[in-house]
Amino acid sequence: MIDFKQQIAELINKNVEEMSKEELLGLIEVPPNYEMGDYAIPCFKMAKIFRKAPNVISQEIVEMIGDNKYFEKIQSVGPYINFFINRGVFAETVLKEVYENKEKYGATDIGKGRNVIVEFSSPNIAKPFHIGHIRTTVIGHSLYKIYNFLGFNTIAINHLGDYGTQFGKLIVAYKEWGDREIIEANPIPELLKLYIKFHEVAEEKPELDDQAREWFHKLENDDVEARELWQWIRDVSLKEFNRVYDMLNIKYDSFAGESFYSDKMPRVIDIMNKKEILKDSQGARIVDLEPYGMPPALIQKRDGSTLYITRDIAAALYRKETYDFYRNIYVVGSQQKLHFEQWMKIVELMGFEWANQCIHVPFGMVALEEGTMSTRKGRVVFLEDVLNKAVDKTKEIIEEKSPNLENKDKVAKQIGIGAVVFQELSNNRIKDYTFSWERTLAFEGETGPYVQYTHARATSVLSKAGIEVTDDIDYSLLSNEEAINVVRLIHDFKQIVIDAMEKDEPSIITRHIVDLAQAFNKFYHDCPILVDDEELKKARLLLVNSAKGVIKTGLSLIGVEAPEKM
Repeated sequence: MIDFKQQIAELINKNVEEMSKEELLGLIEVPPNYEMGDYAIPCFKMAKIFRKAPNVISQEIVEMIGDNKYFEKIQSVGPYINFFINRGVFAETVLKEVYENKEKYGATDIGKGRNVIVEFSSPNIAKPFHIGHIRTTVIGHSLYKIYNFLGFNTIAINHLGDYGTQFGKLIVAYKEWGDREIIEANPIPELLKLYIKFHEVAEEKPELDDQAREWFHKLENDDVEARELWQWIRDVSLKEFNRVYDMLNIKYDSFAGESFYSDKMPRVIDIMNKKEILKDSQGARIVDLEPYGMPPALIQKRDGSTLYITRDIAAALYRKETYDFYRNIYVVGSQQKLHFEQWMKIVELMGFEWANQCIHVPFGMVALEEGTMSTRKGRVVFLEDVLNKAVDKTKEIIEEKSPNLENKDKVAKQIGIGAVVFQELSNNRIKDYTFSWERTLAFEGETGPYVQYTHARATSVLSKAGIEVTDDIDYSLLSNEEAINVVRLIHDFKQIVIDAMEKDEPSIITRHIVDLAQAFNKFYHDCPILVDDEELKKARLLLVNSAKGVIKTGLSLIGVEAPEKM
């Protein structure tokens, strides 16, 4: 693909040798609207070289450059030089690359030879997989796909919450009130009932909390009964979770949760002791982080048991030694910011220079319209229920509007689940929001179904055309405003994916494919495609095919499918 910014730098460098191509590239700007050109370069810095006013320099450089095949017009406007790309050349360079690369358009090998870990979802065993987990799950899945697309060797890890005092509570509750058959028939809701009952009864009988701590201590010391009950609870929970992951088409490379690192704690404590960063505090062990503007971090309780901060440090050490990561990404809510700052500082104090390769990717919280979610009080919305309800609503719409649609159940799943995921990834991840059934299941406006429908519309046009799409066309026929706006957004997609990776922000892609869908629909309405003029038809079909491919790729990168028919 022709790099038009590079062409501008070379053109000016021929006439302004005092400035390097790199310096000139750094000056190039994109004007606020295309009426002012596709690119512009200010001449203020050249004033010192030529000892002339910037507007005079601008006029002289335009005269020196003259005509150029890559630009339809080069204009002096005050202190700026504005460049208008040759639209035919631009369309050709963009659409030929899309045609040659197909679904790999926008992919690069910038990550070649680098391992990136993305830890995401990580629900707690025996607790509901609720709507509050959707953000980490879909943001993390999208980042996994984006890094893969850019050539990184990406490892998806589900760091299950399968350890801690909560298991002591569950074991006590199960032994007091549980029934194995009832639990196995409906694991998470039944385990949740036990968990809620434990907290209700413990308010009257605080000795239950002591029993829970004892059972967890037994689990840490590999007691046979504690280990057997823990393994059973973990297995039935994971079976439930996997049903939701299957609905979202999510696969993991590792389900190593907190328990996996239970035998790796002594080494962490040993390194801290050698580095002399551990201090005694009322029988417990802490790392004093006050010199770094943070409260002390509790590493080991009085009874010798560890906390999840210790396990996170052990996990980071294990991952570095196992995967030699370039980046170790944690997609975890913003309320855990201090926790990550603490343990990453501790890793640094332990002498590991790679501490800065551990990245916390925070996101805003989800609340319910009726108030904050609470597992202890049973006030939750199951994620599986949200996905199923979205699919059911989509089925109703299909039955009403397209009763003869093929594969209705499959398409309903693609659209319904896609609507939920797309809505989650439409806004900047750091924003808090309140979950609303009405908004989540709305299919109008800038939504997943709108973009999916645009993809299906493009597919339909190509099918009706009945001819093979080719890149052997007259590209000057795609110079009109409606067509070139689509080409511009296709061109920008490559940088959009890189921006999304660098900022760990999938919504950058989501917003871009909405813009592309809107531009395509304007082109579709204003520029008839299946016309009698064969050359014009061939040109417009190539643009339709290119837009379709980029929309499909963009949807894939955020974990949404693109139905061929809707």
